[in-house]
Amino acid sequence: MITESSFSIKRVRFDEAYHPLDKTRLTTNFANLARGESRQENLRNVLGMIDHRFNALACWDNPKGNRYAVQLDIISVEMAVENAGGRDLFPLIEVLNTTILDKKEGKHIAGIVGNNFSSYVRDYDFSVLLPEHNKGKADFSTPKHFGDLHGNLFKSFINSSVYKESFRKLPVICLSVSTNKTYHRTENVHPVLGAEYQQPDFSLTDQYFGKMGMQVRYFMPPGSVAPLAFYFFGDLLSDYTPLELISTISTMEAFQKIYRPEIYNANAAAPKDYQPSLRHQDYSLTRIVYDREERSQLAVAQGQFTEEHFIKPYHARLAEWSASFAA
Repeated sequence: MITESSFSIKRVRFDEAYHPLDKTRLTTNFANLARGESRQENLRNVLGMIDHRFNALACWDNPKGNRYAVQLDIISVEMAVENAGGRDLFPLIEVLNTTILDKKEGKHIAGIVGNNFSSYVRDYDFSVLLPEHNKGKADFSTPKHFGDLHGNLFKSFINSSVYKESFRKLPVICLSVSTNKTYHRTENVHPVLGAEYQQPDFSLTDQYFGKMGMQVRYFMPPGSVAPLAFYFFGDLLSDYTPLELISTISTMEAFQKIYRPEIYNANAAAPKDYQPSLRHQDYSLTRIVYDREERSQLAVAQGQFTEEHFIKPYHARLAEWSASFAA
C-alpha cells in the first residue's frame, strides 16, 4: 500500500509573511507563532533571534556579527493511501530545511533538513494511544509495538526517491532534553556543538526516535544554558559542516527559548549533573507570545483526527505493511 510514489513534498517559506497551510499541524512551533494579533511581530522576532545566534556561533571572519542570515522552509510531507475510490492524501510529517545566506560572498549555502519535527501519527501515539493504554494503571507502560508504525513510515520516506532527490544529506532533528532524566557532562567538547552530556537510560522520546532509525547525543553549545538532544543517522560530528550544525543550533535553540524558557532561557547554565525542570523559576521570557497550554490541547485534537481518518480506516493494511517493512 506504500510505494515510491506514495510520498510528496510541499515547501513553504517561513518568514514574516508566513501563514500556515490548511493541513499544517497547528501544534508545530512555526504554526503556533503565526497566529493571533502578534503574529508578524512574533515571526520577525524569532527570525532575528535565529540570525543573531547564528552569527554569534559563526564568529570567524565575521567581525560585525552580521555576515549570515538563515532562511527557513517548512517541508510538509503527504502520503497517498490507495483505496477503492482512488487515493486518500494524509499529512504525514513536517520538518524545517535551513539555507544559509552568506551576505559577504553573496551566495546561499545548503543547511540541514529536519530540525523541528512534527507528526500526526506521533500526536496519536503520545496523546491518544499512550494515555488510553495507561488509564487506571498504577505503573506506566507502553503498548506492544509502540512507535513501530510511525518509525517504519518515517524510514520509508527517508529511503524514498522523493527524499533523495530533494535533500543532499540525511536529517538531523533537534529537540529538548527530557525532564525525567539526569544528564552528566563529559570531558568531550566539540567546537560547534559544545560540551557533550550523557545519560544512561533512554527517554521515551529517545526510544521513539530509535524506532525511526535515529541515534541520539546531547550537547550544550557554546553560550547555551542547557543541552539539546540531537537525533541523527550516521556520524553527527563528521557528516555535517560547522555552518550546517550552526544552522540547526541557532534555529532550534530560538524555538526552545520560546517554548521552554525554564530550561533554555534560564539565567544560569546547566551544572555538570543536570536534571531539566519546567518548575525552574530563575529564567527570562522572550518578547514572543506563545500559549503552551493551547498547544497541548491541539496535540490531543490532532491525535484524535489521526485516529479517525488514518489509523482506524487503514488499521489492518497499515499493520500488514509495517510488519512486512520491518521484515
